[in-house]
Amino acid sequence: MQGKIKKIGVLTSGGDAPGMNAAIRAVVRGCAFQEIECVGIYRGYEGLIESDFEALNARSVRNIISRGGTFLKSARSKEFRTTEGRKKAYDNLKNAEIDALVVIGGDGTFTGALIFNEEHDFPVIGIPATIDNDINGTDYTIGYDTALNTVVEAIDKIRDTASSHNRLFLVEVMGRDAGDIALNSGIGAGAEEILIPEEDRGIERLVESLKKSRKSGKTSSIIVVAEGDKSGKNIFELAEYIEGHLEDYEIRVSVLGHIQRGGSPSCYDRVLASKLGIGAVDALINGERTIMVGIHHQKVVSVPLETAIKNGAKYDKNLRRVADITSV
Repeated sequence: MQGKIKKIGVLTSGGDAPGMNAAIRAVVRGCAFQEIECVGIYRGYEGLIESDFEALNARSVRNIISRGGTFLKSARSKEFRTTEGRKKAYDNLKNAEIDALVVIGGDGTFTGALIFNEEHDFPVIGIPATIDNDINGTDYTIGYDTALNTVVEAIDKIRDTASSHNRLFLVEVMGRDAGDIALNSGIGAGAEEILIPEEDRGIERLVESLKKSRKSGKTSSIIVVAEGDKSGKNIFELAEYIEGHLEDYEIRVSVLGHIQRGGSPSCYDRVLASKLGIGAVDALINGERTIMVGIHHQKVVSVPLETAIKNGAKYDKNLRRVADITSV
């Protein structure tokens, strides 16, 4: 497809993340500034297949920058995983005279966009929005900073009760494949131990470390556990194992769950979403396609979608060292 971009579609897909609304707002207002029509697509790729479209203008997105979630909604789409479903989506875009697509989401969203482009040669730009921060080619993803602040605030409150009752708390945070939330929030909240998917340090080492902490005078402890940690046990089994080897500790488990996805986005996430939303519109105007707009050293960069979805987990070994030293 060649020629001037006259109408852009925007959708959100996959797990919601604080700041998605701010990104939608930036795309819509970026289009308005450039005198390009913008169409909101509800319920992600499912809405693309069902032609669930609505014209958006600058006023359509007023007062949403502070709202968590996504007003365009998000949904899984089994049909979009089929060739027939993607063909239906393409026909709907053509019938609506939409020239390009901005997709806001994570790894799965970008994978679908890449396949769609390969089959139909349709311009697609990705904006990374996932609390896991597990997309390659960008320093941060939209929603990550807010999720970290939510987790740290929760752990701070849990520590108050842990200290009051001399308890050991295991706090599970999101991160099935990436430990960024666990590692950073663990350091920020002063956790004694942090378990992440990128490494398996052994349960025995964990127990010995807790024994050492006890002997050094610590009467309460916080262990932050990413949901995908490699201990081989779920958090309740892990608590039972520790309790069986450390009689002195009274153990409690707290699973933070989807509270990490919600809430008003932080200032950082609002600014990041605004930068990337405008960057996506600029990229399309400049003739780019099948790329993700990310942030690197505070500058907006273009990264091939294929690169963005490869080896996404960015494990910072130096950060692990910082965690080990500061938890002594």
